[in-house]
Parts: sequence; structure tokens; C-alpha cells
Amino acid sequence: FFRGNVDKYTWVDIGSSYLPGELISAFLYAQMCEAESITRRRQSIWTRYHEAFLDLEENGLVVRPVLPPECTLNAHIYYLLFHDRNMRDAFIDFLAKKNIHAVFHYVPLHSSPMGDKVGRIGGDLTNTERTSDRIVRLPLWVDMDEKIVADVITAVRELVYTVNNRHVS
Repeated sequence: FFRGNVDKYTWVDIGSSYLPGELISAFLYAQMCEAESITRRRQSIWTRYHEAFLDLEENGLVVRPVLPPECTLNAHIYYLLFHDRNMRDAFIDFLAKKNIHAVFHYVPLHSSPMGDKVGRIGGDLTNTERTSDRIVRLPLWVDMDEKIVADVITAVRELVYTVNNRHVS
């Protein structure tokens, strides 16, 4: 309609109008003006996490994100993969008791209510389901202060080493 391709609105498929209003547009414009500094700050937090958890991965306790050399990091999220769902859930509960909000990420699309209703699976999705059961997203936002980042790192290390009966370093 806005492009002049049709003369009226007609509902032809699942969807909606995704044009933002003026208030949202103004907010997004301000964010776009600061995009480089926002990304640099998020990258800084991501890198602190990544460096802090290297030994956990080297000891086989977690798996950290992999950034292929040809890719650019936008630091949208930072996650850790645990051995199983029980460890993931215990980890989230432990952090919650320390007032640190971590989440398990997303339900795989094929097992979501809409995916179950309209999706089609072309094979076994064991890896997707296993990853979903093991992944935890750590807090990461542009205005995280250094104390919060340090508290998250300390809590992660404390739990992982405690559960695995190792000394916290």
C-alpha cells in the first residue's frame, strides 16, 4: 500500500505492519547515533567474560562461544554451555540467589507452540535440543558497571568450581 503496489489493505498472510511510530523512531535514531560506542562497550564486557572463563573451558567444565576469525563480534549476548540441563538449571538458580539474572535462552523454534503447529522438521534436531538444554545467557547490557560484571564473573566461577569440587581461583 505504501509503495503503491495495491490500492487497499488486504490480509493475505500472517503478518502485521512493522513500521515504528515517531517515539520509537526517535529512540532508535538516538541509539543509531551511538551505535559504535554501544557496541564497543558491549564488546568490552563480552571480552571480560570470555577471558575470565577460559580456564573453565580448558578444564572441560563449560563451553564458551566461538567467534570464527572471519566474523565480527557485535556482543549481542554472552552464553555458556553446561554439561546438561540439570547443571544449567542449578546454575541459573544459584545466580538468582545472588540477585544475578541469567536465562536459559530460547525454546527451539520447532518445539515452540507455533513451530509445533506450523513447522516442518526435515530430520533429527538432537543438537538443537541438546544445546537448548545446556545454554545459559549471562547478563550483558551497555550500562553494566564494572562491579556487576565482576560479581557475575565471581559467581560463575564459584558455582562451576564448587559443583565440580575444585578450588576457586
